[in-house]
Amino acid sequence: MDNTWLRYTHLEKLYGYLPGMVASAPAIFGLDRDEYQRVRATFDTRAAEAAEELLADPEFAEAVARLPFEPDQTVLAVGDSITDDLQSWAEILRHVLAKARPDDEITIVNGGLSAHTTAMILRRWPATLASTKPDWVLCALGGNDVTRVGPEPTKPQVSTAESIANLRRLREIAAHVGWWVWITPVPVTEERVAAYPSFTFGQSTWRNEDIAALTEAIHELEDPVVDLSAALDTEALSELQGEDGVHVTLAGQQRITRAVVEALT
Repeated sequence: MDNTWLRYTHLEKLYGYLPGMVASAPAIFGLDRDEYQRVRATFDTRAAEAAEELLADPEFAEAVARLPFEPDQTVLAVGDSITDDLQSWAEILRHVLAKARPDDEITIVNGGLSAHTTAMILRRWPATLASTKPDWVLCALGGNDVTRVGPEPTKPQVSTAESIANLRRLREIAAHVGWWVWITPVPVTEERVAAYPSFTFGQSTWRNEDIAALTEAIHELEDPVVDLSAALDTEALSELQGEDGVHVTLAGQQRITRAVVEALT
């Protein structure tokens, strides 16, 4: 089995309300329960090791100590596959806090959902807030909004204006959440996207001009912004971007984690 599916596809998040879904997940992926747990544990171990590497940098460790999360707070990371990834920035941040500030017992909830647009997250948003009760929201949405589809793609799936309207509505519904941070979409490597078989088959593509337009608009919103176009510039992307040109490597996820920590401190 290609473990990539297991890394980015988490049926318990999508269909956890169905009786037996959690117990059935291993079989759906063609694995027995022990192998299913082993593969997931492997990704978690990599995230933990990435956290240790970051904390070996004294400046980063000092910044983590200054993060404004208070003891017993819950931090909800909401996003698409960049967040949903079992070794994503949210998972690395969870390990960073567990290692560096264990007594604070800060909870990181990975609310990422692969392939979701802002509109799709909006539909789930009230239930997500009710089940997680976050003190903080780190919102990393928009990467799927800008996907273009078809043999001659003329428009993103969701326009910049509609993406911003959806993001504003997410914030309005969560007005009771005291702390909110926007995280802009990750730039892509367009040549890799164009050559990747799955994207070619699905006639899906991304353009950095669309990502730049959405990033610029997100900067106009209230609340702090973590700009991943600055953190993962064109030169860095050549090494930090995966083979499909959209999903970053573990080193790329480390870079995102560092950018989030630096922005919050």
